[in-house]
Amino acid sequence: MTPAMKTMDNALHGGEHRLDIRIYFEDTDAGGIVYHANYLRYAERARSEALRSLGVPHAQMVEVHDRMFVVRHAEIDYERPARLDDLITVATRVRRVSAATVTLDQMIRRGDETLVRIGLRLACVDRAGGRASRLPADMRAALVRMHEAGVPGGETGDGQRAVEGD
Repeated sequence: MTPAMKTMDNALHGGEHRLDIRIYFEDTDAGGIVYHANYLRYAERARSEALRSLGVPHAQMVEVHDRMFVVRHAEIDYERPARLDDLITVATRVRRVSAATVTLDQMIRRGDETLVRIGLRLACVDRAGGRASRLPADMRAALVRMHEAGVPGGETGDGQRAVEGD
């Protein structure tokens, strides 16, 4: 099967969620490569699908808990470009969960080749005033489960605890 015919993936694999995305004309610039800001859009789409796969979609967070995530911090490292008709995979891993924030690592790949690395810290805020708010218990538990499925011993690799107190 050629890469252009590969079946699309949108599923949890242990502690990693993977979302496949096809690159279309609308995603590229005049040079035929993906416009840099689109990688952040792909990462957002993958985060939304990861939450949906965990059974706690964004809509539920807003409608039931009157809270939402905002990006508090983002780091992005562009290593190689994606091109028209590429099938890329956005892999999302939970690195750390605290009472009101979630730290994620996202990697965008084409096959085994890493294209982009993204590190994010998301803050949970109340919808009305945008003030920091504790993660809803169901969402926090789902994120902790995702993290623990991917990292033996619950460590982050940087000497810090991955799950911080309630």
